[in-house]
Amino acid sequence: MKTKEQVHFDNKNGKIIIESTHDNQRYLDRVEDIRKSGAGMTGENRYVGSIPIHVMQEWCKDAGIKWSDVNARKEIVRKKLLSGDFDKLRVWKGTF
Repeated sequence: MKTKEQVHFDNKNGKIIIESTHDNQRYLDRVEDIRKSGAGMTGENRYVGSIPIHVMQEWCKDAGIKWSDVNARKEIVRKKLLSGDFDKLRVWKGTF
């Protein structure tokens, strides 16, 4: 959830910078609750994790891929979640 947005002007480079601040605690709490309850582990299906949209948008922007490229987004999610850097967004800790 976006909590704050500030606009700055960079006089040196002549650019406008928009700085957004997000509170991700509710997403982290939801993932923790799902993990503790054991939900998402039915049969062969696994609920791997939950990623806030603003985080996914940043991942796509950083990787230089378009939002419409679904296969590239899947690969980004796989790579980021398996890296261990985003462990708190994971429900199931196995590999996929």
